[in-house]
Amino acid sequence: MSASKKPHMNLVVVGHVDNGKSTTVGHMLVDLGAIDQRTIDAYAKESEATGKGDTFKYAWVLDSIKDERDRGITIDLAFQKFETPKYFYTLIDAPGHRDFIKNMITGASEADAAILVISVKPGEAEASIELGGQGREHAFLARTLGVNQLVVALNKMDDVEYQEGRFKEVKDNVEKMLKTVGYNTAKISFIPISGWKGDNLVKKSTNMAWYKGMTLAEALDTLEPPEKPIGKPLRIPIQDVYSITGVGTVPVGRIETGKMKANDKVVVMPSGAVGEIKTIETHHTQMESAEAGDNIGFNLRGVDRKQIKRGDMIGPADNPPTVAKEFEARLIVIHHPTAIAPGYTPVLHAHTAQVAATISAFVSKIDSRTGATTEENPKFLKTGDAAIVKIKPVRPLPIETFKDFPEIGRFALRDMGTTIGAGVVLSITEKYDPSKK
Repeated sequence: MSASKKPHMNLVVVGHVDNGKSTTVGHMLVDLGAIDQRTIDAYAKESEATGKGDTFKYAWVLDSIKDERDRGITIDLAFQKFETPKYFYTLIDAPGHRDFIKNMITGASEADAAILVISVKPGEAEASIELGGQGREHAFLARTLGVNQLVVALNKMDDVEYQEGRFKEVKDNVEKMLKTVGYNTAKISFIPISGWKGDNLVKKSTNMAWYKGMTLAEALDTLEPPEKPIGKPLRIPIQDVYSITGVGTVPVGRIETGKMKANDKVVVMPSGAVGEIKTIETHHTQMESAEAGDNIGFNLRGVDRKQIKRGDMIGPADNPPTVAKEFEARLIVIHHPTAIAPGYTPVLHAHTAQVAATISAFVSKIDSRTGATTEENPKFLKTGDAAIVKIKPVRPLPIETFKDFPEIGRFALRDMGTTIGAGVVLSITEKYDPSKK
């Protein structure tokens, strides 16, 4: 089967910073044949030349994509593609990125599944899983952002002499952590791997006779492709906009819902600019039409470059995306050093948008497991609290309710370099109308 004929999935790789995400994914891509050995050898040389030894050669595969991105070589640059026997995968925001969580939020909001990489090395595992650890934070974010399918890779087994005892110990702890975050762990595969040596990535390891389960690649093939929300109105959050000589304005993004074809009339929100789709392409291939799940670039006629930017949303001219001046949301506080009071203004990340936003009112505190109200108009919120709140972005934000558009109705709040909270939009309490500017 060719790539385009296989069901397509978007995959995000998450986990604590030195738990070996990049090495694991880079090595898996090589073993799957998505990247050839010559490329890797070249990276190994480059890596040795920088004095890091060849230990980074697999990680460099992904980081080089990031550098390519900085140079703006192609439109497709954010994505590394690979295939398993059953699926065609797009790896979102390769983990080498500097500001990983920010990308993880925009990435996870587009992901169908996640690989959580946790090191089994003593100290590293514990740091990743504990409160405030990135493994836990990423798992929580993935869950809150609606990534329901997860594969756990317990990495660096070579560092613990491939001992079954250590695998079991870390697995139990990760399982407990995932349960508190809300995952059904009965459906999750836990795989002992070595990203560096290659154990259980694609080939069964000869170092762990005690392990009878699947390899990482096999586990990816047990995931379920999502139902495509094709019947809903078109919504495309804009990732980047290019001005291409002789072509014009070319926005790039992933269609979250609906479908589009050449000559469709669309509107860009919040500017309200109306344009026409001239051509559509994906992975350098021209296409007549595109639908939910496709990562595309398209030529938009009639829209000035100044009327469209990252974080904007495109929809049909007769069914424009909603733009909020204020909305009501269900928020979970993931981490805050003290407590949050009304008036607090962190940065809100939703789909591809980033905007400062004020939590203007706390309506009620809720039990995060049952959803029942536990307190009306609370004075403050602290780590672990769930609440219904009102949020006012400092400028109009295209966003939809989670009920109607789960793909674009979720968000995260960040401040001081960490994720403060994540939530979903319950209702838009004040809409913005560009015609009344």
